[in-house]
Amino acid sequence: MFLPELRPHLFALLLALPLPAVALPSYGEVRAAHVPSEATLLARDGRPLHSLRLDMQVRRSPWTPLAEISPALIGAVIVSEDRRFMEHDGVDWPAAGKAAWSNFWGGRTRGASTLSMQLAGLIDDDGQRRGRRSIFAKISQSTAALRLEGFWSKRQIIEAYLNLVSFRGELVGVGAMSRQLFGKWPHGLDEREAALAAALLRSPNASPALVAKRACNLLKEMQRAAECAGLEGFASRTLSGAQAETATAPGEQLAPHLARKLLVAPGQQLRSSLDADLQRFANQALRRQLSALRQQNVEDGALLVIDNASGEILAWVGSSGDLSGAAEVDGATALRQAGSTLKPFLYALAFERRQLTPAALIEDAPLTLDTGNGLYAPQNYEPHYRGWVSARMALAGSLNVPAVKTLVRLGPEAFHQRLRQTGFSSLQQSGEWYGYSLALGSADISLLMLANAYRTLANAGQWSALRVVPGQGAGPIPCQRDGCAGVFAGPSRAVNTPASAFLVGDILADRNARAATFGLESWLATPYWSAAKTGTSKDMRDNWCAGWSRRYTVAVWVGNAGGSPMHDVSGISGAAPVWREVMDWLHRGDPGQGRPRLASRPPAAPAGLVRTRIRFEPAREPSRDEWFLAGSETPLVRAASASALARIAYPAEGSIIALDPDIPPQRQRVPLRLSATAEAGWRWRLDQQVLGPADSRLLWLPQPGKHRLHLENSRGETMDTVNFEVRALKGRRAAASR
Repeated sequence: MFLPELRPHLFALLLALPLPAVALPSYGEVRAAHVPSEATLLARDGRPLHSLRLDMQVRRSPWTPLAEISPALIGAVIVSEDRRFMEHDGVDWPAAGKAAWSNFWGGRTRGASTLSMQLAGLIDDDGQRRGRRSIFAKISQSTAALRLEGFWSKRQIIEAYLNLVSFRGELVGVGAMSRQLFGKWPHGLDEREAALAAALLRSPNASPALVAKRACNLLKEMQRAAECAGLEGFASRTLSGAQAETATAPGEQLAPHLARKLLVAPGQQLRSSLDADLQRFANQALRRQLSALRQQNVEDGALLVIDNASGEILAWVGSSGDLSGAAEVDGATALRQAGSTLKPFLYALAFERRQLTPAALIEDAPLTLDTGNGLYAPQNYEPHYRGWVSARMALAGSLNVPAVKTLVRLGPEAFHQRLRQTGFSSLQQSGEWYGYSLALGSADISLLMLANAYRTLANAGQWSALRVVPGQGAGPIPCQRDGCAGVFAGPSRAVNTPASAFLVGDILADRNARAATFGLESWLATPYWSAAKTGTSKDMRDNWCAGWSRRYTVAVWVGNAGGSPMHDVSGISGAAPVWREVMDWLHRGDPGQGRPRLASRPPAAPAGLVRTRIRFEPAREPSRDEWFLAGSETPLVRAASASALARIAYPAEGSIIALDPDIPPQRQRVPLRLSATAEAGWRWRLDQQVLGPADSRLLWLPQPGKHRLHLENSRGETMDTVNFEVRALKGRRAAASR
């Protein structure tokens, strides 16, 4: 039997033993060293947005203060592990004596480790239980426990123990255990749940039946025997993982795609530029619209909101979550066909180069163009043509044929270079490779690129990198390839002139100009100033809506991650309702709080623009006030001659023409063709030689080699040029003679 009077001597003996000198950490140091297995993305105001598990070895939650732990669990653990915890000084001397006496006589082995001793072992083992049971290990833990009690309070000891101890499998600490096994916070554990948790401490991987038996014995000791009813079944369901399915990470999980890009280390807490309330609303708005479109084979979408001035991303919704069969795909960075969303940049370039004014008339009529790969015949979204329309009406109404004719004026390569400058780094091929279909969005882009490109128009043509953290610095760059390439890095640059950006914005905000296509009242017609454009890709596989107000840019994509087509869903019916709902939320007022609606007034016209009253002859459109670059004003607008669109249609840029030596040369002449009828006096020039007039049919006898073909007007000015090559093939006769 252990004698109390021996206690001082044993205490002195323990302290005198030559044990390794290990500095005892303070409570603050232990708590500071606690690293959760998850990293957390925070909103701009510090609220948690998304937690992402990065340590797959253990599941460990953030440190849980004692005040947030159920008193029932604290009591159950003390009764189960260390009844005299509040009385001893680190070592339970009576229990230690009984254990030593029983072990000496070969009786059943009894443990005597106090919570303080166990905590000392957990700290020494860096939070892992390793079953150290040698006499020297026990003596070391006893010595550490005595020292621990001298510097730590009892509350600190039990709090640290509950945060460091393993409960079952990978679950370390009370936070992870409570959330994963019971689907609730630690403060909500009741007596039965607390008893089950405490019973796990001695045998974390015991069978549910054994855990239930030990928990029942513990409940009886705590005068809670009635809680034993049905305990085995409850233990079986809990420990088999049935409850884990309902467990959620702390807080809402609102930004999974951005979290995966930004979070890199367990325990990391990164403050992002996202607005928590806006992020939540944007998620809900997108899900509502996609739920309404499910019968039309639509399940995916993405949404971005950007602050125009700072470039900070305020909302990043990458998918529809559980509505999608591919929720892991980030629709904000996935590359998709752009549809008509590239047209504003085409017209901006045409305005800058004075190839068009908003009042200039373009013929909306059937068109066929020769390309290096055959004939290209663009079609309007609606199966009819409107004849001569102004550039304002053509852009606002998203007419396809006028856009292609505008690209014919400018050339695909010039437009391609402008798109690259605007941040569309996914356009890796040359402009001639994309050809005239580039005007209708045949290239693959990402929603992220598109959103910042529209923000560029909102900022008077000035491009700058986006940010995902608040403040002046660029912050972490979440990706540097695919749909993110170049979006988060690079110096600010002037892409469009302020005048051309203003003209495009003025057109896209003009509900009268788009009325013929969308009607006066549509999802794009906001009660505040905004400019917006929709787009739909081939076979309705993607539809888009992007636009800006004075303060915000919002971009939405709707479609299917797998690429399957939607059923009768266009940009105005698919993406535009979400765009409008989010834009309205951004400009909402709060009458109850006395806050007026956020004003979004039309921007002021920059220098170099003049406003002139115009009329059309014949009166194809009503008279109106129109903006012009200074010096290009035209009070009277007449249809341009067809030759205004005359460009080299064949041979196309980069063509390779093969000559067959088995066919007589006179039968291999190459027709030189234009996209429209040339004026009298226009001519062809090949290399340095004039071939003949361009206003009549001309067949050229090809010569092997590389050539440069010029189209010149009557004043000798070059209207268009193409480069092509002629190659001679080996004929069958020549091959046979060898």
